[in-house]
Amino acid sequence: MNSQLKRGTLELCVLSLLCRGDCYGYELVNRISECMQITEGTIYPLMKRLKDNGVIDSYIVESQEGPPRKYYKITESGREEKEKLLSEWFGFVDSINALLKGDNG
Repeated sequence: MNSQLKRGTLELCVLSLLCRGDCYGYELVNRISECMQITEGTIYPLMKRLKDNGVIDSYIVESQEGPPRKYYKITESGREEKEKLLSEWFGFVDSINALLKGDNG
């Protein structure tokens, strides 16, 4: 998948997953990797930016299997941002689909 396209959709993917439940970074990478190839090096700068912007928050949970894990959770502002991005995404997809099908005149 084109890296620019991937970068543009990654934030929406992260926020959508966090709306379903809190996740730690490696778990997010694994779940998103089911749809597109990403690495941990891709996700952590995004998570920092999202946290700095107040759309997600984090907390530490002790792990039975190793070091403590940092979990991420979506904030109310993050839920609003996800809905905005989702609306933009579907509008974009509908426009492109119309163009590709020749439905745009």
